Amino acid sequence: MHMKGICGALLALGLGLAVTAEAETVKLGVLTDLSSTYSASSGKGAIVATQMAIDDLKSELAAAKFDVQVLSADHLGKADVGSSIVRGWFDNDGVDTIVNVPNSAVALAVQNLTRERKKIFLITGAATTDLTGKACSPYSAHWTDDAYTLASSTPIALLNQGLNTWFFVTADYAFGHSAEEEATKVVLAHGGKIVGSVKHPVAVADMSSFLLQAQASHAKVIALANGGGDTINAIKAAHDFGIAQGGQALVGMGLFITDVHTLGLDVAQGLYLTTGFYWDRTPETRAWSKRYAALMGGSMPTREHAETYSAVRHYLQAVIATHTKNSDTVMAKMKATPVDDFYAPGATLREDGRLIRPVYLAQVKTPAESKYPWDYYKIISAIKPEDAFRPLAAGGCPFVKS
Repeated sequence: MHMKGICGALLALGLGLAVTAEAETVKLGVLTDLSSTYSASSGKGAIVATQMAIDDLKSELAAAKFDVQVLSADHLGKADVGSSIVRGWFDNDGVDTIVNVPNSAVALAVQNLTRERKKIFLITGAATTDLTGKACSPYSAHWTDDAYTLASSTPIALLNQGLNTWFFVTADYAFGHSAEEEATKVVLAHGGKIVGSVKHPVAVADMSSFLLQAQASHAKVIALANGGGDTINAIKAAHDFGIAQGGQALVGMGLFITDVHTLGLDVAQGLYLTTGFYWDRTPETRAWSKRYAALMGGSMPTREHAETYSAVRHYLQAVIATHTKNSDTVMAKMKATPVDDFYAPGATLREDGRLIRPVYLAQVKTPAESKYPWDYYKIISAIKPEDAFRPLAAGGCPFVKS
């Protein structure tokens, strides 16, 4: 244990193989949220998804003489706690790669460490664009739908419907600021108007005062630049105040399918969102998601769970292919090889570490439209990769060649 009260136990997630003495051990540290805002969207599911990726490659790993072990811990939503855990993993436990890390403030702190130690960071939770911008690292791979993606696609669709005045309810940390900034650029560039904004603390229980300010603005769109429990609480408050019934549209920039499940379709119906993954979109996504659900008591995966599986699988395939866990060699292979899985078939990892693939504009179904459990989204349109992610030249990543 690295810290009392933190889930830091080494998970003896063996591969079920007779690992020989000469096998080399690869250690993955899943740093996640097991107790707070993002525990449903990442949390235990990120640990399970990591293990699924390992299990699916067990024969290839054995043939290449690699043994994979997983450590996990709760960062408690605190950058200093997350940094301390990762530093301990590197110094005392020989961890090779960090996985997940929901919460952008924690992820930025962790990325400083992974850059310094030349360790690979598979980002499958944090969404701030700074991770592939001014704070980028040559050792990071950003699988998460970032703030640019989540904030730019939905506004265009709504602006085209004449919903041209916007009010932001924004979590007061890196992702919230980034999401509001990116969405504001899009709204203004397409002739819309920002009529107001209010910041709230992360993990605040009562969102009433913030939603009342948004309602009083008479903005046609109320954009929730937050995530996890904050998004859930905001949508509940909006429902209680009859905001949708009053004609104001709600956008969930950090909305997860687990949030919709918690809220129920009566409350969540009609919400717009952008997502890189929906479990019921293709036969391949359905097959993997049903495997995941069987391990998670029937809960379908969020995009972060699917991202975690995909990133870990791609990383381990590069380790197998190069016969090493050297970070420079493995990252070069990851960037040279298209992704090969249900999540993002054919996707590529850009020079700045940004995974480039299509994303989807979706709307939450009404109760009448939903035909079976977790049948929650209508996919309205696909957004091309070149439109979904910030252009490389606009990111300002220091190590990217101009």
